[in-house]
Amino acid sequence: MLLDELLTGYPETKSLAGEIRDCEHEGDRITHDIIDRLNHTFVTPIDREDILALASALDDIVDYIEEVADYLGLYKIEAPMDQSVKLARVLRAAAKQICEAMPQLRAFNDISKYTVEINRLENEGDRITREAVASLFDGGIDPMVVIRWKDLFERLEEAIDSTEKVANILEGVVIKNS
Repeated sequence: MLLDELLTGYPETKSLAGEIRDCEHEGDRITHDIIDRLNHTFVTPIDREDILALASALDDIVDYIEEVADYLGLYKIEAPMDQSVKLARVLRAAAKQICEAMPQLRAFNDISKYTVEINRLENEGDRITREAVASLFDGGIDPMVVIRWKDLFERLEEAIDSTEKVANILEGVVIKNS
């Protein structure tokens, strides 16, 4: 995932922020295309509401990733905090689980091994975020740095939370169609 690469190599990898922005724009285009097709298709393989919810939740993940990449530059971040790299890795692992679960929808196969892992990763992300925010208040860090990093940590956590939302939608689709 580009965000993981961006944070791992930052600031030398600043140029990846542009690639992430391009991916976000492509994601928006795909989401709009899905909505357009839903409006013109009489019969869908799964409920329209589920397709729309899934597209929206996936779009949320990409939006949060793009915000983090953008904020690194806007906030003039000099180097990533270790916890941001850890959160990016959790997000990458959760996204990988989504990628592996998606093909299982065709036959409405059991995807619980993927959704359970996404849930575990989301819990890990919550723990890392709490520890990261708490660390901001140790050692007299500049209040402006605290505000910037708290914002970045929250966006990373929201991206991870969105992966759990996707997992819940996928699980619901399988249950409805089994």
